[in-house]
Amino acid sequence: MTITEKQSSSRLETKLRERTAKVVVVGLGYVGLPLAVEVARAGLKVTGLEISERKVQLVSAGHSDIDDISDETLAPFVKSGKLSASLDPAVLKDADCVAICVPTPLSKTKDPDVSFILNAVGRVEEHVHKDMLVVLESTTYPGTTEELIRPKLEASGMKVGVDFYLAFSPERVDPGNPKWGTRNTPRIVGGTTPACTRVAAAFYGLFLDCVVPVSSTQAAEMVKLLENTFRSVNIGLVNEVALMCDRLNLDVWEIIEAAATKPFGFMPFYPGPGLGGHCIPIDPHYLSWKLKSLNYYARFIELAGDINSHMPEYVVDRIARALNEDSKSIKGANIVVLGVAYKRDISDVRESPSLDVIRLLQVRGARVTYADPHVPSVKMDDTTMHATPLSDNLLKSADSVVILTDHTAFDYAHICATAPMVMDCRNATKNVPKGSGRVWKL
Repeated sequence: MTITEKQSSSRLETKLRERTAKVVVVGLGYVGLPLAVEVARAGLKVTGLEISERKVQLVSAGHSDIDDISDETLAPFVKSGKLSASLDPAVLKDADCVAICVPTPLSKTKDPDVSFILNAVGRVEEHVHKDMLVVLESTTYPGTTEELIRPKLEASGMKVGVDFYLAFSPERVDPGNPKWGTRNTPRIVGGTTPACTRVAAAFYGLFLDCVVPVSSTQAAEMVKLLENTFRSVNIGLVNEVALMCDRLNLDVWEIIEAAATKPFGFMPFYPGPGLGGHCIPIDPHYLSWKLKSLNYYARFIELAGDINSHMPEYVVDRIARALNEDSKSIKGANIVVLGVAYKRDISDVRESPSLDVIRLLQVRGARVTYADPHVPSVKMDDTTMHATPLSDNLLKSADSVVILTDHTAFDYAHICATAPMVMDCRNATKNVPKGSGRVWKL
């Protein structure tokens, strides 16, 4: 590291140590808002830069639309002036540290859509200045920070690692997790240069319990993709095991529970109606796409994606077979779906397999209603479905009740005892005494 690098980085690090650094978080979604709250909790002043006027108004009033951040948590920071929200990119001109937390979806052809990142970087580019730290948190393919962001910011004439600092630090948010949140989940940090890594680590070290530096932005980008590819592949494996057990007339849940008693060499994963959320169904395809450009076919990723994406069809087939046992057709059947969020006890419906199951049931002529205490309404293509309160009349009138999200608010023993038939895709009824009703399991 040159003397210039040492002097420059020390000026920013002094601000960080003194907690006088001003922070801008670009994007106040499920990643950005919790991050901004932790920054404010550490005593730094933070502004959330948004493109949504509704979001700015909501946050400015001390209200949160994120499951993991309550109004009671957010409001004091807003009231004290430590946390604010703005639509004006000019807030970047006074920022010492900028964290970019914007969505990275896939296109219809499963190619990475980095338009949100490029839009955010374009805003930063207009205001990048000496001693600014810029960190990308959005999940993306290895090379994004170096190949897309660095050239844009260096177009100002400043040099990365000397005049400004650039790093990648992948978000590790698990919505609804009561044990691991933004602050206590170890954070990976990889800079474009050693100085960038050190400054970024100093920034995150102010408000996170554990920071883990790696050698480069590419390494940090790959870490996140490995984490979610690991989950996607193992869920794909156990979903295929569920298909096998169906043909072998075995209870896949019993098999997994027994295998999990092994104290080494086995980690339990569980089958379900498909993958949901922003990360696991999407992130592995970023890696697969990148490798295709290097003439490498990611076989595990593609196979797991194929198995997981077809689980909603398998669920509908199981429902049809169960109805057939009662001499009923899926066409015209009254189906009550329990849970449309993609996981337990949250309101997030992004990529939720429940929506795919509902669409497939409707295509086959079923009359579908849903109950979900966390999701009062959900957009289904060109229409909006509204949740129906879960009542005995609703349960009794159903030809099949399908558990797609195992919210803890549901009384599964009562559901099994009341509904004519239950299709359990989450093993939610595992503690319900046998003989409490007719239950089919995935």
